[in-house]
Amino acid sequence: MIRLAVLLSGRGANFAAIHQAVFHRELDAEIVAVISNLPDAPGIARARDWGYPAYVIDNRDYPDRAAHEHEVLRILQQSQPTFIVLAGYMRLLSAPFIATYRHRIVNIHPSLLPAFPGVDAQAQAIAHGVTISGCTVHFVEQNLDAGPIVVQRAVQVRDDDTAATLAARILEQEHVAYVEALKILASGSYRIEGRRVIRGAAATPPL
Repeated sequence: MIRLAVLLSGRGANFAAIHQAVFHRELDAEIVAVISNLPDAPGIARARDWGYPAYVIDNRDYPDRAAHEHEVLRILQQSQPTFIVLAGYMRLLSAPFIATYRHRIVNIHPSLLPAFPGVDAQAQAIAHGVTISGCTVHFVEQNLDAGPIVVQRAVQVRDDDTAATLAARILEQEHVAYVEALKILASGSYRIEGRRVIRGAAATPPL
């Protein structure tokens, strides 16, 4: 069983999907901490309702990113997660933070990376006229949205799509993709070679 720490800033829709998979024993995992940088995040209220250890570490209460991350890391060290799940966490992680949990932090992005990294990925897809977009679960590295890819799911872009309608359909697939990716990580049947995640092999030991 893997131990998950979830970091979020908003409604926690992907967190809810992961919770459901854990609750129904579809995912062999335990959620050991939910951390938000915003006290009014609906996701942190959900975590409390579901009985998870929930922490608000408001970045506005700290003088800089290093001080804020120091407190987040303190909670993580207490919680001892196997993996850290970014579920709409609207803070960029520093290089030292990422190095502390190398190949143990996962994120989901609403595009088929490496296409359309960064913000407003759905609007970027519409603007570029692509016919296929989707979502990507990947390990987090220092470069934005550039880590090894665990799972991707494709979504057709319709002629009448707006950024909002495309985002809604991609979000449905995000829920599926995140759980699928965490099942792979829980199985231990993968290894990381450069930018590739090779399934069906012994897991790469964390550094």
